[in-house]
Amino acid sequence: MKRSILALIAGLVLWVVVASLLNRGLRVGFAGYAAAEPTMAFTLAMKLARLIVGALASLAAGAATAMMARSKTSVPWVLGAILLAAFIPVHIQLWAKFPVWYHLAFLGTLVPLVVLGAALTRSSSRNVPAPTAL
Repeated sequence: MKRSILALIAGLVLWVVVASLLNRGLRVGFAGYAAAEPTMAFTLAMKLARLIVGALASLAAGAATAMMARSKTSVPWVLGAILLAAFIPVHIQLWAKFPVWYHLAFLGTLVPLVVLGAALTRSSSRNVPAPTAL
């Protein structure tokens, strides 16, 4: 139980860290992004980039959670549900600033991407051959 709680906390923290770092990258590397951010007047390419940031953060959080929780396959689902519950109010507040497809794409893929990140971690750890004695 303790490991599962720590895995959830680590997944939440990692989601925020990855999303923050990648968002900083958008500000620096995407022309006009930093100027558009205060008013959220993003172009289509900027919106897609933001969705990719969210997707990468979700995959990373799911992977980290699965590595820490080990055999507890429900923990990434719980993490995804927590993230979804946290982001629904945010997207309700931002509803008028983004098109419906943007909200649906972000919210609709949040849980599946966390679970996918966890599954990819688990499947890759199964494919690693066991060390052999010399």
